[in-house]
Amino acid sequence: KKMGAEVTVAGPPTLIPKYIQQAFDIRVEYNLKKALEWCDVANVLRIQLERQNQVLFSSLREYSLAYGINKQLLDSLNKEIVIMHPGPINRGVELDSDAADSKQSIILQQVENGVAVRMAVLYLLAGGRAENN
Repeated sequence: KKMGAEVTVAGPPTLIPKYIQQAFDIRVEYNLKKALEWCDVANVLRIQLERQNQVLFSSLREYSLAYGINKQLLDSLNKEIVIMHPGPINRGVELDSDAADSKQSIILQQVENGVAVRMAVLYLLAGGRAENN
């Protein structure tokens, strides 16, 4: 728990480190719908196939069927949750277009804010000074 937030990590067992529950005060859930029923915000991450040197799940289609968020899944929940994603999205894998572009999504704002934060960090690392206002 950090700042009152309770965190659950959801995904296939092959993508979740075995030690994560012991190292951090979090829950692990292998059933996506159960995790989404529990949460208020889902911060979805991209499958980075370019960084994988081993097969961690059978296919993108099977991954998407088990762990992809679509509008039908969102509509089946007993509450409305917020969808976040740092971008870029593999549409049709971790999120379908209807979910990514829904009113529940704050993805575009998250990406925009991430650019501003990176620019500020680079500015400070390059020798810039923080302004006092």
